[in-house]
Amino acid sequence: MATEKISPRVVGAVLATGLMSLSGVIVETAMNITFPTLMRQFGITTGTVQWMTTLYLLIVACIVPISSYLKRRFRMRSLFITANLLFIAGILIDACATSFPWLLMGRAIQGFGTGIALPLMFNIILEQVPLSRIGMMTGIGTLVTAIGPAIGPTYGGILVTNLNWRYIFWILVPFLVVSFFVGIKTIQQVTPTEPVRFDVLSMVGIVVMFSGFIYGFSAVSTHAWVSWPVAGALGLGVVGLVGFRYRSLKLSTPLIHLQALKNRAFSGTLAAFFLIQIASLGLSFILPNFLQLVTHQTAFMAGLIVLPGAAIGAMFAPLGGQILDRWGAKRPILLGLGLAVLALIGMAATAAHRLSAGGVLGLYVLYMIGIGLGFGNMMTSGLKNLSADLKADGNALMNALQQFAGAMGTALVSAIIAASQAVPGSTTAIKTAAGSQTALIVLVVTSGIAWALMVWALRQSTDTD
Repeated sequence: MATEKISPRVVGAVLATGLMSLSGVIVETAMNITFPTLMRQFGITTGTVQWMTTLYLLIVACIVPISSYLKRRFRMRSLFITANLLFIAGILIDACATSFPWLLMGRAIQGFGTGIALPLMFNIILEQVPLSRIGMMTGIGTLVTAIGPAIGPTYGGILVTNLNWRYIFWILVPFLVVSFFVGIKTIQQVTPTEPVRFDVLSMVGIVVMFSGFIYGFSAVSTHAWVSWPVAGALGLGVVGLVGFRYRSLKLSTPLIHLQALKNRAFSGTLAAFFLIQIASLGLSFILPNFLQLVTHQTAFMAGLIVLPGAAIGAMFAPLGGQILDRWGAKRPILLGLGLAVLALIGMAATAAHRLSAGGVLGLYVLYMIGIGLGFGNMMTSGLKNLSADLKADGNALMNALQQFAGAMGTALVSAIIAASQAVPGSTTAIKTAAGSQTALIVLVVTSGIAWALMVWALRQSTDTD
């Protein structure tokens, strides 16, 4: 089994779809570095600028759940071409944007492209990679997207400091063109399509659910929890969730089969996967802004400080996959998440105003080693517990919640920091430091619960050696 070969065409297909996902992550993390610049240029607040990330992740979260339907209904190559062209269109709109609403429009269009491409990459892995190599290949797939946080902040910092934030978008265009031609040549169809019906009411439920939840959490930065923008939006999200669940259980061919959630090992892993993504995207918002507004680093230096951690974490992703293929899921996942929790405790325990740039660097390296070992393996372990006919649905659920969690994490920590910045008196640096420390404590709790959930989920799994 260990000598089973992976077709070069499969590797090329994963590379092509991965390059699109990589581009999305690069833009997302690079733009985090530019938030202070955009706030000054467009005269907007922290609570407003975070929609650059939140809206993108919201669109992706709404599109990914229907990936199981798209996979059954359309050819993979057609889906890839559509996704690639949408992403290029969004990139060009952002590069030419003259106002903040145009920036948001471009990010939304990119979200549609990534929402199609991201689950496509993992569906190719699940369908076309030998079982004994899935852990390693999922690690490589995770590596492709994990490189984004490694180079995004530095990439954005260099361009903002020396050129202009618009080059963040222009420079990605050639890579997307390469992705387009590689995908056309390598992506192949191995399962026949079916004329399955698209349920509009289910899609409405998905949009209402994610829009309500994301807007509600985002509004916390400017409104009270009991206000209509917060409580009303969250209530609307609950209505969408209930409606989507009811519709999915009623149909014989729903957009996504929720039977996957009846598997306790998978559902436990899914919940932990969701919480860890909240922590990771929340942290990626906190650190660049903390380094610039509290320790007074330039955008370039802020990116450079987080580069080693993200790069090392990316390199650990395929290593974690190889450990899973050889020894099972328990070792890399519990060790990895444990290291991530310890790193967050270190950041939170060190009073935010005393956390130096060197401290951020060291603790972020530890955090990303843990994420590299555990994150991709959580997906692999969870999906291994599902039958073949439910794997595409499980993949859709994991990718959808990953994006929703990213949007929720960004909205949550930005709301905490914005609330602290709005307190009268003191300096922006001191208020930002206090808000960042509170946000880090929330992430410690979130990641600790995720670790405990994985302990439980692995006990329910047959792949825990």
